[in-house]
Amino acid sequence: MRLIKRSTLHKYALRFPKADRALDAWARLVLAGSWRNLVETRRMFPHADQTKVKSGRTVTIFNVCGNDFRLITAIHYDRQRVFVLNFLTHAEYSRNLWKDRL
Repeated sequence: MRLIKRSTLHKYALRFPKADRALDAWARLVLAGSWRNLVETRRMFPHADQTKVKSGRTVTIFNVCGNDFRLITAIHYDRQRVFVLNFLTHAEYSRNLWKDRL
């Protein structure tokens, strides 16, 4: 898979130092992956989940640092690309306000 944009992950890691190592590990696994659908994604990330957002698009959400953070991505399986969209604390994610912005 190709990761768009890894520099965004770095910015999140600066904002949330606790997540630095977990984000780096996540990125390495993504770069090594080659998935065709959510089932294949879950082989590497069992807790990955999909949901629709206000725009009607589907996003994939990954747990980072156990249950502390959520990484929201758009995965284009046909183009083998993972787009980083947002990174939230569990509390921010639970408010569901992020769904209206995507």
